Amino acid sequence: MPLRHSLVTRLLVSSVVIALAAISATAWLAATTTTRAINYEQGGAVADQRAVYQALVGYAATHHDWSGAAALVNSRAAELGRRITLTTDDHTIILDSQAGPALRNTRPSAVVDPLNVDLGLTGGDEHIDERAVGPYVVPDGDRYVLNEVAKNTLTCFKKMGYDGTIEIAKTGRPSVVLTTVRAEAEQPLTRSVTEGCGFELDSLVSPAEKKALQTLTTLTADCLNLGDRASQLRITPTFTAYLGESAVVRTAHEKIKVMPPSLLKPAGPVGVVQGCVESGRRTQLRPYVAPRALLFVTAPGNGSTTLSLSGGSIGRIVAVTGAVLLATVTATVLVGRRLVRPLRNLADAAERRTPAPVSTRDEIGRLARALNDSAERRDRAEAQRRTMVNDVAHELRTPLSNIRIWLEAAQDDLAPTDAQLLALLHEEALLLQHIIDDLGDLAAADAGTLRIDLRPTELRDVLTHVVDSHRGSALAAGVHLELTVVGEPVVQADQVRLRQMVGNLISNAIRHTPPGGSVTVGANGTTISVRDTGSGITPADLPKIFDRFWRADESRSRVTGGSGLGLAITRHLTEAHGGTIEVQSEPGRGTLFTIRLPGLVG
Repeated sequence: MPLRHSLVTRLLVSSVVIALAAISATAWLAATTTTRAINYEQGGAVADQRAVYQALVGYAATHHDWSGAAALVNSRAAELGRRITLTTDDHTIILDSQAGPALRNTRPSAVVDPLNVDLGLTGGDEHIDERAVGPYVVPDGDRYVLNEVAKNTLTCFKKMGYDGTIEIAKTGRPSVVLTTVRAEAEQPLTRSVTEGCGFELDSLVSPAEKKALQTLTTLTADCLNLGDRASQLRITPTFTAYLGESAVVRTAHEKIKVMPPSLLKPAGPVGVVQGCVESGRRTQLRPYVAPRALLFVTAPGNGSTTLSLSGGSIGRIVAVTGAVLLATVTATVLVGRRLVRPLRNLADAAERRTPAPVSTRDEIGRLARALNDSAERRDRAEAQRRTMVNDVAHELRTPLSNIRIWLEAAQDDLAPTDAQLLALLHEEALLLQHIIDDLGDLAAADAGTLRIDLRPTELRDVLTHVVDSHRGSALAAGVHLELTVVGEPVVQADQVRLRQMVGNLISNAIRHTPPGGSVTVGANGTTISVRDTGSGITPADLPKIFDRFWRADESRSRVTGGSGLGLAITRHLTEAHGGTIEVQSEPGRGTLFTIRLPGLVG
């Protein structure tokens, strides 16, 4: 075998190519990753960016511009050894810790906007920085009242068995945060318990807060397009929106009825409502915070970084690459030999026409099993072919020999040329024609060209015709032939082929039923049955009765056996109709053939 056609060679070449590609890709990936890491280092580490970002967002949230942020930027830059730059969206510099190259083509480290914070850098879940308070700041005079109410609220919770603390928000507004549940807690912490103790604090606001909430309510109603229901919109100090007729907040001097949120309806889908509330808050807070700015945290100086490899590093890379390549080639050769060995065994088995060894359960094992199955089918087909040729020769030889003998006898004036001779010759010719027709039907069935003309067919008429045509042969054999049809069944069938199927079964039943016996043809729905009281079939012979040229009488007697093709043809015709044929038999008690055909469609 030429070396270029060897499986090992092809596998080796493929493996080397793959290995080279993998090594090249790995080297490229390593170099690219290193370069990106250096560039990223030039732009500042993530931890440094987070610290700078947090500080600048805090400044922006508490100042309306960046005019006083220079000291913060410079101190942070000196602390980190970085250049910190703030620019507008069009890259106009707002603040810069030191001079350096233009940053127009540099990606910003972050966007500083306290009204739309970067959750990836803050780690929180609120898009608006809590330090941006704007008009929601509680004046000092109102804080005392709110703190007293917060103390009362905490006392109420403690009586219920819950411990907590009072936290003060950036706006100066107090809130009670529950921390632990004591064993003597009277009931679970449900919404009714929370509102029972905390509703007074949640509904009490300063006049400044109430004014800001009213403005927010108007902005949110416009965003939600509430129309006539805009007057029903209510927003709590925690910026949750509801719909209701009663107020949800009041000042300490107001004597109005307020409704707990549990008795109000949501203002709409949570996501949509929350988006509109946040939009309104941004509109309110924008005048109180610094404008949005792009943050750049870069290396000082010109910002350029180069990567150079020493001679030792290059040598190590070459050595490792060579070792990987050598290991790949060695492994490929070993794997290739192991893969080729079972293939060679299969080829040797195929040449010797012996069963291939099945030693694995992979694709090669499946191939070996397929080759063994193919060889078995080939041997069976060859044996069937030889048997069929012998049977055909035997079946055709008998009528041809009879015709030749009678014709030679007539030529030699040993037999008179009269009507009896002509009748004998005609009978043998009909038998020969019958065998040829049967063989033609089987050949058409094998080739898939058996023509079936399916039409609605009344079983009673067809079976009556077939039974009447066999009454003469049944009478001559001393067999009682009867027909039993239930109702007026109609099936989808070819009338000519149906008569052939049933006729084969009836003639076979008459042939194997002794004088005095009976053959009963029946029909019920789409089922046709032919039952006889003949000699029956042994269990060992039942699987063979539909084989071609098989007969229970091995002597091939013309008295007890036909051509051996009738049942095979009947099975093929039944299957061509989309039906099934079954047989039940017991030696000495007769045989029952059952044909089941499909009913009418629609």
